[in-house]
Amino acid sequence: MIAEFGALNTAILAGYLVGMVLIGLFLAGRQRTTEDYFLAGRNMPWLAVGMSMFASLTSATTYMGVPAFAYEHNVAMIFGVAMSPVAAPVLARLFYPVYRRHHVTTSYEYILLRYGRGARAVVSALFVLGRLGWLGIVIYAPAMALSVASGMSLPLAVVLMGLLAMTYTVLGGLSAVIWTDVVQFVILLSGAIWLIASLVVHVPGGTPQILRTAVQAGKFEVFDWTDLGQLTALSAMIGWFFVFLNDYGTDQVTVQRLLAVRTDRGVVQAIAFNAVNDVLINGMLIFIGIGMFAYFRAFPDRLSSGVDTDGMLPFYIMHRLPPGVSGLMVTAIFAAAMSSVDSGINSLATVIVNDWIKPVRRADRAESLSHDVTLARVLTLGLGLLATGAAFYAARIGNIVRMWMNIVGLFAAPVLGIFVLGLLTRRATFRGWLVGAGCAVGVTVFLQQTAGDALMAIWLFPLSFLVTTVVGYAVSRLLPV
Repeated sequence: MIAEFGALNTAILAGYLVGMVLIGLFLAGRQRTTEDYFLAGRNMPWLAVGMSMFASLTSATTYMGVPAFAYEHNVAMIFGVAMSPVAAPVLARLFYPVYRRHHVTTSYEYILLRYGRGARAVVSALFVLGRLGWLGIVIYAPAMALSVASGMSLPLAVVLMGLLAMTYTVLGGLSAVIWTDVVQFVILLSGAIWLIASLVVHVPGGTPQILRTAVQAGKFEVFDWTDLGQLTALSAMIGWFFVFLNDYGTDQVTVQRLLAVRTDRGVVQAIAFNAVNDVLINGMLIFIGIGMFAYFRAFPDRLSSGVDTDGMLPFYIMHRLPPGVSGLMVTAIFAAAMSSVDSGINSLATVIVNDWIKPVRRADRAESLSHDVTLARVLTLGLGLLATGAAFYAARIGNIVRMWMNIVGLFAAPVLGIFVLGLLTRRATFRGWLVGAGCAVGVTVFLQQTAGDALMAIWLFPLSFLVTTVVGYAVSRLLPV
């Protein structure tokens, strides 16, 4: 195993992992209160938070899945990520002024203020369910990459990934998460640039030939609005617009970061920085996908028949890049994963402490500094172990992008619905939303089971959101409190 991966690559990966743990150790002593642990004292610079926003949601699922999708299907995702700058003004004007005005710790505290305790319990539970499934995927993806790259067994890689990702998060809280995300952002960007340079050099004819091969293969034929079974420009734009509203407007993973920014202006700057990088770096990943397609079209004998689409990127990295560089690229995949795992388990612990545990305490009392920070660390540890277990289930499912779309469509769209209803109208009620969400989940599960390849999974999110909001508002008007 080690001989195949190589001593230099092993040293590079090990050095990165040790560095992340050292950052956690450095910041561990500064976590005196839960506001320090969960919100970094609300004193983070906007640029670091903007980098962390991108790194946390650009998991190894994205880093491996986007090139794999472009390799196998088409480039329609570029139209989807182009919706991030479109969604940014909505986020800056609709969601965050409300959160910051109420000085909340979690986005679900707004649900408490708007709808009551029952609503917060249900919505935060949906977040926890969705994120636990998502964490399983983002641990599985890099573990698979390490398995392909080094020959390590997949179960061992899953365990290694899970244990390492949660170590510095337990120690340093959100401060460690954000500052390690900054390092991981730089690694992600550098890795994408290096891969593009490699493909342009090694594909005969360079960039023009890469684009020509993609055109000839039909990868730019994304404007058939009637084909619901394929990702098209239309489905990508509609689907990703709502996904961005959820990911950056209601999801605790992102909301927690933006609540840690020092100023309101800094929040806007962080949102704008992230939107630009959504387009830039995802566009680079799409180009990497069609670049690998052109490369293996030119050299079909260099592609092993046992490599599936999701393993294409680590295969190219280990077989076409020199030692050292390949180690850096595998490290980039690890960086993508760890930036998501640390964010996920930290935000889950935040929600459990603030939205589940504190509300059921018998009486208000001054925060026990050692007790609550210790509790947060224990929860973070337990959630990391649970997410590692979820990765074993994810390893049995298959296509990474389709898994992600199914999970998001099932849990996240109804959550976005209750926030939008609450922010846009005073007539919406929790009872109405509950009926709408139940209908939406039922429709989503039915379509997942029956539509098959006839309906691209990205349609599930806007459809679920539409059912939630329309039915929820109608029932709220018919059955007011």
